[in-house]
Amino acid sequence: MKASVVRRRLFAATALAAACAVVPAQAAEKLRFGLNWLAQAEHCGFFQAKAQGLYEKAGLDVEIVNGGPDRNLPLLVAAGDVQLGMGSSFTTLHMAVNGIAAQTVAAYFQKDPQTLVAHADQGVKTLADLKGRPIMVAKFSQQEFWQFLKRRHGFTDSQLRPYTYSAAPFLADPKAVQQGYVTEDALLLGKQLPKPPVSILLADYGYQNYATTVFGMKKTIDEKPQVVQAFLDASRAGWEQCMGGDYTPAMKAVMAMNPPHTEELFHYKMKQMRERGLVDSGDAKTLGLGAMTDARWKDFFDTMSGAGVFPASLDYKAAYTTRFINKGK
Repeated sequence: MKASVVRRRLFAATALAAACAVVPAQAAEKLRFGLNWLAQAEHCGFFQAKAQGLYEKAGLDVEIVNGGPDRNLPLLVAAGDVQLGMGSSFTTLHMAVNGIAAQTVAAYFQKDPQTLVAHADQGVKTLADLKGRPIMVAKFSQQEFWQFLKRRHGFTDSQLRPYTYSAAPFLADPKAVQQGYVTEDALLLGKQLPKPPVSILLADYGYQNYATTVFGMKKTIDEKPQVVQAFLDASRAGWEQCMGGDYTPAMKAVMAMNPPHTEELFHYKMKQMRERGLVDSGDAKTLGLGAMTDARWKDFFDTMSGAGVFPASLDYKAAYTTRFINKGK
């Protein structure tokens, strides 16, 4: 056989082998997502997306970073330790006040779970019934939801009493009122009371704070929009599973990261989230989970700036973007 023929056949075989070789898969994009508190049912959608491989299918290698009282999440995001974090409407507005260019990109709670809690049989049925009564409120909360209550519902600082994050003062005084969370009030307090407490959900009275938001530095968002979009799409799918299907994978993952969070508490929280429409009410009904609107941001900012929490001159629109959401059901 002529050498030229051999060379041609050898070249063809080499080319065929190269064509049939498996092209290495592109490495998944690493992303650290920081929680604003210890892992709990209120984080269900993110853990569901992780446990069900939704982030992986979206080309992401997501690490969910536990939160807690000693973690300053906005600082961690600003420093680049985590790329995206979980917050509320307040988060990026406060960052803007401090000259930090960050944006909220989605809100998975249309209703903030914040409540005021009173004992049963004390004449408390609506928010108006609490005007003039002493209320135990934490220091940081006095600059958040308390300002809404003053601005929109006529509450006064003379009502304020210290809140020490202990249920003992509330349980000892049948006339006591304190701040709470609708996802746990009746379960954690109710077990120690003759009747379930009365929980007044502030969101039902016009408190427009978005909760369980996703935020990041504007630079990160602008440089990697496809990563942000992939994370939000997978997270939305995770939240859809949590609200309409079997959330067991998320529950197991949360309990593994935060063992004191019991299965009983997880089920109760999910029941409240579903029945109260925390995730899928309001604009999410038509715009899809994670929805935010300009009108609601404006209403929230106008209330809070009017109360002196933020300067009226602040460019509040720079603190959020709807480019990744509001794509419908």
